[in-house]
Amino acid sequence: MLTKEEEDFIGYWAHHRLQKRKVIKQLAVGLPMAMALVVGISLNLFSGWYTRAQMVLFRESASLVIVLLIAALAMIIFMVVFSSRHRWDLNEQRYKELLQQQRNETTSTT
Repeated sequence: MLTKEEEDFIGYWAHHRLQKRKVIKQLAVGLPMAMALVVGISLNLFSGWYTRAQMVLFRESASLVIVLLIAALAMIIFMVVFSSRHRWDLNEQRYKELLQQQRNETTSTT
């Protein structure tokens, strides 16, 4: 017997499952988490608690800053795509399990 919450989820996911797969919707899911991680790492790097890292960053070469920016962008893109795909897969798996449970209940009652 499916609960009201499970039946609501089946209806919601059946209607919205293809919309959640779009790129714009994926940005809304993982972007805040990725930005928080990159900002935290940047604050840690530029806070000055490790002076040798500051010397290497600003005195050695200017191209290191570009590499750090590219790395931060790559981290954001990876986290956005990974977290949204992972969440979509979890919801899809739950949806399929609930549909199978629903089918088993209807075949056992008839």
